[in-house]
Amino acid sequence: MSSASETFDLDQMIVRNAEAAGAHVRAARTAISSVIFGQETVVEQALITILAGGHALLVGVPGLAKTKLVETMGTVLGLDARRVQFTPDLMPSDILGAEVLEESASGKRAFRFIRGPIFAQLLMADEINRASPRTQSALLQAMQEYHVTVAGERHDLPKPFHVLATQNPLEQEGTYPLPEAQLDRFLMEIDVDYPDRDAERRILFETTGAEEQKPRAAMSVEDLLAAQRLVRRLPVGESVVEAILTLVRSARPSAEGPEQRFISWGPGPRASQALMLAVRARALLDGRFAPSLDDVVALAEPVLKHRMALTFAARAEGESVARIVKRLTERLG
Repeated sequence: MSSASETFDLDQMIVRNAEAAGAHVRAARTAISSVIFGQETVVEQALITILAGGHALLVGVPGLAKTKLVETMGTVLGLDARRVQFTPDLMPSDILGAEVLEESASGKRAFRFIRGPIFAQLLMADEINRASPRTQSALLQAMQEYHVTVAGERHDLPKPFHVLATQNPLEQEGTYPLPEAQLDRFLMEIDVDYPDRDAERRILFETTGAEEQKPRAAMSVEDLLAAQRLVRRLPVGESVVEAILTLVRSARPSAEGPEQRFISWGPGPRASQALMLAVRARALLDGRFAPSLDDVVALAEPVLKHRMALTFAARAEGESVARIVKRLTERLG
């Protein structure tokens, strides 16, 4: 009897915590949407990425408020946000930091570590594909390990630590495409598209007047960390787990199905982990205590598309990863 009572109390505590965390994150979404217009899906997916404890790759042409989105999220979520513009001559030390030799008033010399901009809770890596592979690797290693090593000394990154990187899909001259193994470190690839007519009309009035809407804080760091811990505790039904496994495994060339002839390589187990966390985060954002199959379908494309590649024959036939993922999700029933 005591065991059943303890389980009931634990469930009640999770429900209370989920209600409080859900209220916080929905308030954050509203606050972000009051500044970023016409990008509701982008805002939702960016928030899901951070709630799930991951990093995101924002892909879109210039002028679609990608930089403003990151700045706004930093303010709304109470995070220390910084921005780095990636260029071909950017060195790893420009991001991670470096040791400098200093001389004290007594004449004694010693090395002191000066932290780079990566020591932030929310880092915008603008046009990440413009940096050299060496600099990309330094950033992506820190994203995976949550610390940097300089001159043999380990320096832990702040908690939480999230990277929102951007890429321009149009101009590829002078760029260094991210290798597949490094793309896999991003929880989601988020497409930032043009706003619709009504949203663009609102942008015209809201951003060219005498006063511009300013973001306001809706969460603290402690609130965000509590929500991230709660995401990992939300229960996931067996049907959702099976749907995630079926979807990810069916996106590999070794699976059986009509789409396999189009797939050159597919997602690994990290994709399943990412989708499991993302669907939990989406449920919390919507005020639900457990994810559903609809969450799997909604997040399949941003979680899988940067973890897949098509064969030459598929590209010749005009196929795209998005269309293949959509057909795979339709089979989930």
